[in-house]
Amino acid sequence: MKKALIICAAGMSSSLMAKKVTEYLASKDKAISVDAVSATEGSNMIKNSDFSLFLISPQTMMMFDKLKKIGDEVGKPVVSIPFQAYIPIQSGIEQLAKLIDENIN
Repeated sequence: MKKALIICAAGMSSSLMAKKVTEYLASKDKAISVDAVSATEGSNMIKNSDFSLFLISPQTMMMFDKLKKIGDEVGKPVVSIPFQAYIPIQSGIEQLAKLIDENIN
């Protein structure tokens, strides 16, 4: 199973999105799980975890360049989540699932 991680300001909204997107991907027979952490854990998770993809929430875009650089250094993709893909409604869930499916290794 592949794993994606959302890095968010506090991890509350991202936990909801992670759960909903994981359920959506499972319904489409995609073996991808999504989890979430707060931005304070982001750098360490990129460097030391077994996640295949890191997603930066709209609330933490000010950290994107720093986190992307870390990802590049360790060979792990780091992508930003557009606002429209971060809304816990069906269209947002589908857009986030598509972003993950297109970028996960």
